[in-house]
Formats: sequence, structure tokens, C-alpha cells
Amino acid sequence: MENNFHVEYLKKVNFQKRLEKLSKKLKNKSIVIYGTGMFFEDLKNSYDLSALNIIAVSDRKFTHHEQDEEFLGYKVCAPEEIAALNPDCVLVATINIVKIMESLENTVLKGTKIKLMPLVKKPFKDIWNEIWDLI
Repeated sequence: MENNFHVEYLKKVNFQKRLEKLSKKLKNKSIVIYGTGMFFEDLKNSYDLSALNIIAVSDRKFTHHEQDEEFLGYKVCAPEEIAALNPDCVLVATINIVKIMESLENTVLKGTKIKLMPLVKKPFKDIWNEIWDLI
């Protein structure tokens, strides 16, 4: 079920424009999406992600997944399996990104050349508030 809050938030941050820029920037690059909660489900149901070369989606909930398991039409992988897939980029698909990006950089992506970026570009004020809440 689509969450109106998520859809309105995506409109507020002009996600369509961000998606167009990402599609150009990451053309022919392999991508893993990290974060498969309701936010990503609503995003996937509201926007066409087919211009992104998404090779898998990852989340802690897939730590013990089946061999050929899929989620929303994408192959799933545990966070620990991301590096083995050797994507060019991991896009974090959550509203709160700071703690997750820091964790990924310091664990499963440590020592790799895999680029890590937020899927949704948040206004600086929102990122600052998120950091402040962590202190």
C-alpha cells in the first residue's frame, strides 16, 4: 500500500529530477539498492527505476535469504554479499541516511572502491537535523 507521506516527501525533494540526473550519471553502471522498507516500496511503485541498472537490492532482512529470492522484481542479497557482487555504486534508499551510510562505509564497503550515495537527495537542513538527532 502506498504511503502518502512518502509520495509527498518524494515530490517535495523533486525526486523525479534526481532520478533523471542519477540515470545519466550512472548510465551503464551496476547498482545495488540498500534499504527495502516501505519507503523504497512506495518509491518503486511511484517512479520508473528502469533507467538504473539495478543488479540487486540489499537489506539486513535478507541476511538469511533463499538462493534465487527476489523483492519487487530484483535479486536480493545480504549486506555482507554486496562487495562480492562488485557493483559500481550502492544507492541508499531510506529517508534517514547518515547512520546507514556511515555503517556501510565502515563495514561491508570498507576497503572497496564501490561508490556510496543516497538515492534521494535530501535538503541540507534535513541532513543536519538527522545528524543532530544522533548526537
